[in-house]
Amino acid sequence: MSGWDEGAVYYSDQAQFPHGGGADQEQAASRHTVLRKFKEFIRNFARQNEPNVFPYRESLIQNPKFLLVNLSDLLTYDKDQDLRDLLRKNPSDYLPLFETAAAEVNANLKSRVAGETGEMEEPQTGEVQILLKSEEDPVSMRSLGAQYISKLVKISGITIAASRTKAKATYVHLVCKNCKNMKVVPCRPGLGGAIVPRSCDHVAQMGETPCPIDPWIVVPDRSKYVDQQTLKLQENPEDVPTGELPRNMLLSVDRHLVQTIVPGTRLTIMGIYSIFQAAKSSTNHRGAVAVRQPYIRVVGIEETNEATRGPANFTTEEIEEFKKFASEGNVYANICSKIAPSIFGHDNVKKAVACLLFGGSRKSLPDGVKLRGDINVLLLGDPSTAKSQFLKFVEKTAPIAVYTSGKGSSAAGLTASVIRDNSTREFYLEGGAMVLADGGVVCIDEFDKMRPEDRVAIHEAMEQQTISIAKAGITTVLNSRTSVLAAANPPSGRYDDLKTAQDNIDLQTTILSRFDLIFIVKDVRMYSQDKIIATHIIKVHASANANNDPRDPKEDNWLKKYIQYARTTSQPRLSDSAATLLQANYVKIRQEMRQQANESGESTAVPITVRQLEAIVRLSESLAKMRLSNVANENDVKEAITLFNNSTMDAAKSGVNQHINLTPEMANEIKQAESQIKRRMGIGSHLSERRLIDDLTRMGLNESTVRRALIIMHQRDEVEYKRERRVIVRKA
Repeated sequence: MSGWDEGAVYYSDQAQFPHGGGADQEQAASRHTVLRKFKEFIRNFARQNEPNVFPYRESLIQNPKFLLVNLSDLLTYDKDQDLRDLLRKNPSDYLPLFETAAAEVNANLKSRVAGETGEMEEPQTGEVQILLKSEEDPVSMRSLGAQYISKLVKISGITIAASRTKAKATYVHLVCKNCKNMKVVPCRPGLGGAIVPRSCDHVAQMGETPCPIDPWIVVPDRSKYVDQQTLKLQENPEDVPTGELPRNMLLSVDRHLVQTIVPGTRLTIMGIYSIFQAAKSSTNHRGAVAVRQPYIRVVGIEETNEATRGPANFTTEEIEEFKKFASEGNVYANICSKIAPSIFGHDNVKKAVACLLFGGSRKSLPDGVKLRGDINVLLLGDPSTAKSQFLKFVEKTAPIAVYTSGKGSSAAGLTASVIRDNSTREFYLEGGAMVLADGGVVCIDEFDKMRPEDRVAIHEAMEQQTISIAKAGITTVLNSRTSVLAAANPPSGRYDDLKTAQDNIDLQTTILSRFDLIFIVKDVRMYSQDKIIATHIIKVHASANANNDPRDPKEDNWLKKYIQYARTTSQPRLSDSAATLLQANYVKIRQEMRQQANESGESTAVPITVRQLEAIVRLSESLAKMRLSNVANENDVKEAITLFNNSTMDAAKSGVNQHINLTPEMANEIKQAESQIKRRMGIGSHLSERRLIDDLTRMGLNESTVRRALIIMHQRDEVEYKRERRVIVRKA
């Protein structure tokens, strides 16, 4: 009997754990030790560099509702890896223990308060929610399989949908309908339900009717609830293998994590991989009892937005290398040489794409107005001038990018759509391309082939950088802070120098003014240039899989990282001298445009508005950002104005201006041609353009004169083109 007299405390846990063999008692004891360890950890953990600061105790005092615990701290505190591995292997058992421990520590940290009677009472403490985070790399959503069930996993992705908040019972209050006996049944966390016993445990006395089978009625008012919400997480677009559909995963969040996430946010989550029985499973699973749907019960969320995805991921060597690169003199030229190296020429387009990738700086004004910092570029021109190649390059290089084609995109697919959930029959939002690319670039190919009503949907996203939705009882505003890089062909397929700029750029002024830079890319036929291009292309094809392959991915990756670093660290502003220079230039450009409009009697195809002034400001800022500088100086402004003149100003002045150098004889000839056209075509009649021109040239008129006359009549709305400008219809 030795050992009874060593003043120890003996305890028994009959109520908490079922009676059983030795194993259960061992388990009870081990649970108790784990609980004690968790409490010690919260009370006593201190980091090595600050031995007298207890971070978890402090955060509990400041915010007693939840506690954010880093798993690496558990490891440093408990060297034999006990606590962390227990949490890893069966989190659903030990997380509630951890929460109990936190609640107990929280109660001990509070001082007693005076009750209603004046006596000192223990303070009321609520539950504490434990949120976990860890430094390890997330696993891929595709690799989650049966071996991960009820283990702790970490995955990253982008939320595409969020349901409404529901109340989930934690304890269900039951009443027996026969003997009014009460019972409280705990509910499984996550998407699981409560297990209601079949029979009442009341023993019937003599003369009483025994309780029937299934006597319990749920009393909803007395049950305890927590908030719960389901999210849908989709793989990051850059992680999806080529040609596969992105997978998505159901997430269930509760208590303080509810309503912290909006669709379109990029997340990294820690959670317990669990299974649930789908309510309305498909018909082929109706017979299979043991087939369950997987979902993840979230126990920790980190938002990976622009700011957090930045400096944390760069090593000090990389940052040194970036700063060294930025301090060299010719940063701008170096970056432009790294943009789409396989494309020959097009230097201005490359400069514009570089500016687009770096972007200007977003500004929030005191009255709540936000000014966009993203640069939008439109490439318009002949086929086979490497427009789509630029788009593909940007999609690979930009940290976040979505590539869509004009014909296959609808307004809902670009902005956001409202979808009805199959099981709950309620509506939820699913973000489209512009929302998913928040903080990145949207590449839209075949921009001119989009339906006009779909193109209008992009207007708001391009200037205000939000998408407002009012459909199916959902009214909301989503963020879409994206740059747009669009490629388009002129309406006739090729860029036609005989037509005016309006006819070549067949887009509305409203959308054109939202593009900061508009490039007209022509396929110029010049012997010397054709020869150089042919040599370049043949060289690219010949040396495609040669030995210089290993260097390329690193280069690509380097540029991507540098762009990411520049976007997170520097937010440049204009210097005073640069601002005055810019002001003078803008006024001058507007004056030239007014003069041109007065001479020609009509406005230019590309409007020059205040938006274009803001465009030059953004370009200057992005040039400063390439040098990792925080001030945009005069040189940046000059380079930005040069770029602007080479793109948008050229586009505004391009094409034939029919009022230039019209001699009286030519004007007379054009009038003659007009009268012949009217004589040849009655009002409302159709005729192919080719045939009309052939007929009139047989009568002795010059072909270019006839074309000029047609252009002028089209501007006066006397004739109309149909079927891709092949057929002419005369209007009243």
